[in-house]
Amino acid sequence: MDQEKPKGSIHRWRARVVKGFANHRRIEVMEMLDKTPELTLSDIVKRVRSDYQTIAHHVQKLEAAGLVLKWHDGAYVRHKLSPLGRRILAFLHALR
Repeated sequence: MDQEKPKGSIHRWRARVVKGFANHRRIEVMEMLDKTPELTLSDIVKRVRSDYQTIAHHVQKLEAAGLVLKWHDGAYVRHKLSPLGRRILAFLHALR
């Protein structure tokens, strides 16, 4: 599903996006990917200093919300912020 062009209810789509970043660890991962795109899950785990399973769950939620993109690079899976993820991160920074 293309997160830039929601299908169905706009309200449900917005709720999915908000739930996608409604966690301090997810926001931390988004900020990390903004500064250093193309990280693998192992790279993220090392930088956040959390367990693999927890971070995998958070990254999966970010991806499901359309905030993070992933792709295969040989034996690795790399991650970066989506355009929507960058806009959401700018919104979060404006809350300071």
